[in-house]
Amino acid sequence: MFALVDCNNFYASCERVFQPQLHNKPVAILSNHDGCVIARSDEAKALGLPMGAPAFKYASFFKTHDVKVFSSNYPLYGDMSGRVMKILEQFTPDIEVYSIDEAFLQFKGYDDYDLSAYGLQIRKRVLKWTGIPTCVGLAPTKALAKIANKIARKYPKETQGVHCIDSEEKRIKALKWTPIEKVWGIGFRHSKRLKAMGVHTAADFVKLPDSWVKKHMAIVGLRLKKELLGETTLALEQQVNTKKAIATTRTFENELSDFKDVKERISTFAINCAEKLRTQKSVCTALYVFIKTNRFKKDTPYKSYATVLELPYPTNSSISLSKYAIKALSNIYKEKQYYKKAGVIVMGLTPHNNKQFMLFENENPKHQTLMQTIDQINKNYSTAKVKIGQQDIKRTWKMRQQHLSKKFTTNINDIITVKCQ
Repeated sequence: MFALVDCNNFYASCERVFQPQLHNKPVAILSNHDGCVIARSDEAKALGLPMGAPAFKYASFFKTHDVKVFSSNYPLYGDMSGRVMKILEQFTPDIEVYSIDEAFLQFKGYDDYDLSAYGLQIRKRVLKWTGIPTCVGLAPTKALAKIANKIARKYPKETQGVHCIDSEEKRIKALKWTPIEKVWGIGFRHSKRLKAMGVHTAADFVKLPDSWVKKHMAIVGLRLKKELLGETTLALEQQVNTKKAIATTRTFENELSDFKDVKERISTFAINCAEKLRTQKSVCTALYVFIKTNRFKKDTPYKSYATVLELPYPTNSSISLSKYAIKALSNIYKEKQYYKKAGVIVMGLTPHNNKQFMLFENENPKHQTLMQTIDQINKNYSTAKVKIGQQDIKRTWKMRQQHLSKKFTTNINDIITVKCQ
C-alpha cells in the first residue's frame, strides 16, 4: 500500500503555527517581489480570491475582506517542510518527498495493520509536533493514493482527514467521483480532448482501450490507466534527479540602464548558477543570458534581448561563468534602454566526474580548489562572505517583501520569546 501525505494550505499553515491569531482568518501568500497570490487558506478561497491574483489589483479586496497578506518566507517553509518529512520517516523507511508539502510513503509488510488508524496516527503526530495540518490518502497505487488524499481533503468530517481505498468497491466509487481534469498526470490538453470524447471521470478513462491510450498518451498514459485500475506501475523515486538546466533570474527593484550595473547583476546570477552546479556536482557546456525592459511601462516599447554562448570547456567555476556571462551580455546590451529583468541559464549539464578535457583550451586547474575553498567559507556563514571581483561587495540581492513574517525557526533573533510572570 501507498500513502500520500499532503500538508493542508502549507504556506498559510506555516504562518499560522507561529501566529495563532490567524486561525480561521483568510490568509494569502504572495510570490517573489509580492507580485501575485500563490497560496491561499480555505477562508481566502471561500471569499473568491483566485490563484495568481495580482497583489496591486487586489489591494482593496484584501482590505475589504481583512485578508492577512504575507510575502513568501521560503526559509520558514523549507525548514518546516524538513521537519514534517523527518516525522514521516518514523513511520516507514520507504518515502519519496514529492514536493515541499507532500510525500509518498510505501508500506511493505503491513498486511496486519489497520492502515486507516495508522494514517490517523501520522496526522496527529505531524500536527502535534509541528502544528501543520495534513490529509492522508491510502491506496494500492500512487495514482489512487492521490485520489484518496483528495477525498480526505474534500470530506474532513466524514474521513477525519484520512481515506483508505482498500477494496474494489471503494476504488470504483473513487474513480466515479474524480473529474478527469483532477486525475494526477492528466493535463489541460489531454482533459480537453478526453471530455470532447465523452470521458468526464476517471472511471470513464479506465474504460478506454489500451491501444488508444498508448497511441494518444504514450506509455505514461498507459501506466496511469493501470495505476487507476489498481496495478502498481509507479515505484517510489528515492534518488534525487539532477537538473538538466539551472537558472537564476531576477526582476530588479529599480530599472537599470548603465552597463556597469547590469554587468554586476549578470555576473552575480552566473556565480549563483555556478554554486548550484557545484552543489549537484555538475558542469555546464553552454549558457543563456537575457535582459528585458519593463513590459508594464506604457510610455516605452517593451524590448527583450537574449543570446546563447557555447563554452570552450565544461565548467562550474564561478570565475569562468562570470567571465563568459559578461561576454554574452556585451553582445546583447543596448544603450539608452532601461532594464527591469535579467537572467542567466546554464545548460548542457553533465556530471563533473565525466568532464572531458579539450585539446586546445582548458580551464585553469587551480579554479577547482579555489571554488571548494570559497564554498566552504560561505557555507560557514549565513551570507556569502567571499565574492568574485565582478560582484558588488556591499550589495546583496533583496526582493520586495513588504509583508514578510519572521524566520521563526532559522534565525536566532526571530525565535519566539515567552514571558513568564
